[in-house]
Amino acid sequence: MLICVTAIVYFCAAGNVLAQSAPIFTSYNSYGQPGLIDLPSAVSPDDAELSFTTSHFGGQTRNTLSFQIFPRLSGSFRYSIQRDIRRTPSSSPGDLFDRSFSLQYRFVDETRLRPAIAVGLNDFLGTGIYSSEYFAATKTFGPRLRVTGGIGWGRLAGVGSFDNPLSFLGDRFETRQALDVGKGGTVSTDQLFTGPAAFFGGIEYQLSDKVKLLAEYSSDAYPFEDGSAFERNSPFNFGLTYKARDNINISANYMYGSEVGVTASFITNPKNRRIGSGRESAPLGVVRRARAFAFPIDAEESRRQTQEGLSAQGIELIGFSVTGDTAQVEIANDTYFQNAQAIGRTARTLSRSTPRQITTFVIVPVVNGIPGDAVFIQRADLEELEFSPDNAWSSFARARFDNDPSSVPAVAEAYPRTKLSVGPYVTPSLFDPDDPLRADAGISFKADAEIAHGLVLSGELRHRLIGNLSESTRASTSVLPRVRSDFNLYDREGETALVNLQAAYYFDVAPEVTGRVTAGYLEPMFGGVSGELLWSPRNRPYSLGVEVNYVKQRDFDQQFGFQDYEIATGHGSLYWDMGNGFHTQLDVGRYLAGDWGATIGVDRQFNNGWSIGAFATFTEVSSEEFGEGSFDKGIRLTVPLTWVTGEPRRDTFSTTIRPVQRDGGARLNVNGRLYEVTRPLQTEEYYKGWGRFWR
Repeated sequence: MLICVTAIVYFCAAGNVLAQSAPIFTSYNSYGQPGLIDLPSAVSPDDAELSFTTSHFGGQTRNTLSFQIFPRLSGSFRYSIQRDIRRTPSSSPGDLFDRSFSLQYRFVDETRLRPAIAVGLNDFLGTGIYSSEYFAATKTFGPRLRVTGGIGWGRLAGVGSFDNPLSFLGDRFETRQALDVGKGGTVSTDQLFTGPAAFFGGIEYQLSDKVKLLAEYSSDAYPFEDGSAFERNSPFNFGLTYKARDNINISANYMYGSEVGVTASFITNPKNRRIGSGRESAPLGVVRRARAFAFPIDAEESRRQTQEGLSAQGIELIGFSVTGDTAQVEIANDTYFQNAQAIGRTARTLSRSTPRQITTFVIVPVVNGIPGDAVFIQRADLEELEFSPDNAWSSFARARFDNDPSSVPAVAEAYPRTKLSVGPYVTPSLFDPDDPLRADAGISFKADAEIAHGLVLSGELRHRLIGNLSESTRASTSVLPRVRSDFNLYDREGETALVNLQAAYYFDVAPEVTGRVTAGYLEPMFGGVSGELLWSPRNRPYSLGVEVNYVKQRDFDQQFGFQDYEIATGHGSLYWDMGNGFHTQLDVGRYLAGDWGATIGVDRQFNNGWSIGAFATFTEVSSEEFGEGSFDKGIRLTVPLTWVTGEPRRDTFSTTIRPVQRDGGARLNVNGRLYEVTRPLQTEEYYKGWGRFWR
């Protein structure tokens, strides 16, 4: 079978076979990667596709989160529960909770005459139990048949192996290092594509729009599982995949001549809105000046009508002023995820609440006393473009934007502003080294009060009702100050916890420079003082910031007491908008355990509020001092709740998935950092959401 598969792929690559484009649906293999049954392929899902796959066979349960980072590049984080596995081929079997990362890059696209070709790295940043590298080629024949052939190293060179064809590049490719399962967290580049190699391959045949048959020849010998977790009697696997819905695939497989396996994948794409354009109430229409009242301007009456009109739409009026033929308003948008939507609704409200003599509307979103870029909209443009086919982008082109915050007056009469909320909370702990899923749930009490221009008081009190975070018995073995590794003690003793209680003051230092000072109980584990300056040059893709903190460790019960440990920390930060939704942040400085180093993070952010990214921190702490995992790293995910419910709201659900929580590279968590607050107030961000201006 392998010879046939390889021959077909080679024949196609040579250009001797014509193929039609095929609607064969993409499915995920048992490793949670696009592929066959247990093997990879060179097929890529749609750009930005996010999937969660769980699979089980032979005593192994693999849970994988995969993301199509670019159209060609995909990444996966995997948490596996492995029963009766040997850590070396000759050791006694036991259980292993394993975390691993994988990457695949498709460097050749499929064409009419050529297969798609991809290169992949499996478990390159984990224990190495699944470590392998491969090249895979996939070709489609007609509307139903797809064929994959490949060559693999590591795990994928266990059956039918031969001398490494890359040996001509140097002796280093001839021998593969012995696996060190206990090490974890390090990348051994010397091991990549080394040692013997072997061929693998398979076919997919689509019976209908919803059903696909698969067969493959696997070169994975399962050296750590064969004879303990299950018996590997054959290199052939057979499967059936059912597309239950557009976002759910379920597979049943007969694997290695002895095991029945199941795989289920749940798929979404942050680029696509889940509930159309949303469930918010319809906006008010523009009132034409011919029907607007014409008596002399009464600024107080216009302010009252504007306030009532905005309040009905979930927008708060902070300031109102009239100068000549111009009405200027400052607004607080606590409802709509895109400020552009709040700006559009404000403009239409002003067309109703101001007399016809007013010809220009100036709208300024304000957050924590920090004014955003002012938007100048001509009333005549609103009237002309309301029903124009391209009204959103025409209105943006005609608007004028002013980024001088000195033109926005501080409005004392708008304060104090208060916001109280009571609701449920869920705190998950995913892919813990000892347990794949832990979580607490309870009730949360939040209060925010902006008592003067730029002065904000905020706090959150939580009471746990149910959960098992406190059941963790993982004892810290850290040789560093235990700034994070005692997390389970905070979970255990903090049944009723003061999550934070702080006062923050935001202010303008100079044009394009903003400042923040925050004091109080800053996060569950630390309290103290934090100061920050941010230089954000307009119409530039970068910002620079500096932050200095002096903090003390809080008691485990998260009430008002402190422990003895205290430290000064701080970072210089570079923020870079790379375009196409990709944002990079580099932080360099001192961390909570006193170590010095840097954190690099890359996030893909979508206009609808989704954000998916990864980060890694490298400090002077060695991998041995850091402990399990070798260095701090993780995946962060933010989901806007409006995307889930369709209702207009600005709150989000955010989580960080770390393979393990240790003390090295731990940074203070402070709410309201300046870049997070100010970036949505810039013209570039208005532009990204301007498609909702007329919503």
